[in-house]
Amino acid sequence: RGSFRPVTYATNDMLDGARRQFLQESGCDESDVVVLMEMTLENLLAEGQLNHADFLARVDILGALGRTVLISKFGEYYRLAAYLTRYTSKMVGLVMGVPSLMEIFDEKYYLNLEGGILEALGRMFKGALKLYVYPMIDEATGKIVTARQINVAPNLKSLFQFILDNNFIAEIADYHCEYLAIFPPDALAKLQTGDSGWEKMVPPEVTQIIKERGFFGYRRSSAAA
Repeated sequence: RGSFRPVTYATNDMLDGARRQFLQESGCDESDVVVLMEMTLENLLAEGQLNHADFLARVDILGALGRTVLISKFGEYYRLAAYLTRYTSKMVGLVMGVPSLMEIFDEKYYLNLEGGILEALGRMFKGALKLYVYPMIDEATGKIVTARQINVAPNLKSLFQFILDNNFIAEIADYHCEYLAIFPPDALAKLQTGDSGWEKMVPPEVTQIIKERGFFGYRRSSAAA
């Protein structure tokens, strides 16, 4: 799951690392693995309004990269998990960054559930599902933060440890440290303001299609003008 606005080197690094780990742990053959780039329709609500063109631009870019796109209506991860496990009895892996894992352990997202976060996590992990979590850089300290190092509310620490102890969460261990400093919002801001630095943050195929089709409010840099 992601916003893919735009796809960066970090996006591909996260997915590639998770894929290698998933193949080792699941025992599946490469040909049996289906990789889906999922976006929820809730991401259409950018800046308080529906932006269909922006959303479809992300689909076009992922398609150009040879990725299979799944557009869902599931805002919560446990609902996405239930949908995916409905169609397979084999292992399912959800790939995400540390910030998304922190959101999963934020109780405010489950106020509509009678059982709260316990119900949500019970639904999520009742099948053969595992989270593969990409580390992040703490911008305040410059240190790498992994899945096991996130801070959760005191009343959730035992629950979080239970999830870890039962191997429902795996840290993506094979990654490129230099890509951790790439943040899609930074790349987006640069491409919209004519700063060519964004081109170093995304794969060449992504650069080409954004320039050719003017996606995401792309502006040519003054140096290239």
